[in-house]
Amino acid sequence: MPSPPSNTLRYAWFVVALLFPVALLNYLDRQMLATMKASMVADIPTIANKADWGLVLGCFKWTYALLSPFAGYIADRLGRRYVITASLFVWSVVTWWTGHVTSFNELMTARALMGISEAFYIPAALALISDFHPSATRSRAVGVHQTGIYLGQILGGFAGYAADSADHGWRWVFTTCGMIGVVYALPLLALLRNPERPVVTATEASERAEQGGVWRGLLTNRNFILLVLYFTLPAIAGWVVRDWMPEILREKFSLGQGKAGMSAILYVQLASVAGVVIGGTLADRWMHHTSRGRIYASAVGMILFLPALFSVGNAGTLGVAIIGLIIFGLGWGFFDCNNMPILCQIVRPELRATGYGIMNLVSISCGGFGDWAFGALRDRHVPLNMIFGTFAGIALLSVFIVMMIKPHEAKTPGK
Repeated sequence: MPSPPSNTLRYAWFVVALLFPVALLNYLDRQMLATMKASMVADIPTIANKADWGLVLGCFKWTYALLSPFAGYIADRLGRRYVITASLFVWSVVTWWTGHVTSFNELMTARALMGISEAFYIPAALALISDFHPSATRSRAVGVHQTGIYLGQILGGFAGYAADSADHGWRWVFTTCGMIGVVYALPLLALLRNPERPVVTATEASERAEQGGVWRGLLTNRNFILLVLYFTLPAIAGWVVRDWMPEILREKFSLGQGKAGMSAILYVQLASVAGVVIGGTLADRWMHHTSRGRIYASAVGMILFLPALFSVGNAGTLGVAIIGLIIFGLGWGFFDCNNMPILCQIVRPELRATGYGIMNLVSISCGGFGDWAFGALRDRHVPLNMIFGTFAGIALLSVFIVMMIKPHEAKTPGK
């Protein structure tokens, strides 16, 4: 695939730098809901129990998931730049409004709208990064972008302290973050560019016609179906750790809201930063020797899930729980920075955002049910070690699934 004149490596990294704060805000707006749960529940009495809170978490994921394939399709057809900018602007307005809700139904509506608006970002952003970055730097570039996500989650973990503050509170946090996103959307629109599309030859057009359109080109692709499964199964545990761990630590170890949020988020996300750096570099270098390099690197991360989830589920002290979260975060980084690069090895460039949207549809839908089910199981006092032991078994199954994927891309770095 020939590179357009503007598609230099310098601008490719500039794109990552532009999207880094967007990724940070994308997950900051999500994470701070989990860490400020106690304050929000106290202020909104119509949230009756943990299952209701699970619905608040789940409704975001369900709307996000349902819109993701459509969002990816729009990004593939209309260009990534406007989709990314509009998504940031709209979800920031919704974040601001979340700071003004007064009832369970209003909060549910706000989270549903947040899911709709944020659904358009990740497929478009990762596809844009992959468009500009050749295979030789693709895992590292995606990894740097994902680092913005982890830092957003870290900042969201500290939101509990602001929620406990008499001078600020949870409403101030949502209002402020929403205003920051609205302001940043303006320079982002001015500086971001779409890559030039390469000219498609008659032979290439004929080959693509034989392979089918968008849906046939993806849903009849065995490797894509395997990647959807692989992307989904471990993510259920990931969503539960992200959304419920602050509350788990707060209850289990009698922590304050601020310390529980920090302990649940800070260590796992810092480990994830290390994971994407190590996993992305390893994958890119491994690709010089085998086209399965990214698959091997991702599988290494999945293997790290096994001891991590057992440690989290059986932790008798806060220190043991934190060690488990660190190992989990390291493995998550290996996993997270290679999903889009693996997708690039098995589908055509014009299907990447749509493909990632379908992956989000399945993964986050299951994550939403996982949030609700976890809350319901905890209401029934099901032991944590049993729940997280099940997650570890799912992670082991996922290792076998990813190893069944057969990439088409040659091992020589290129587009």
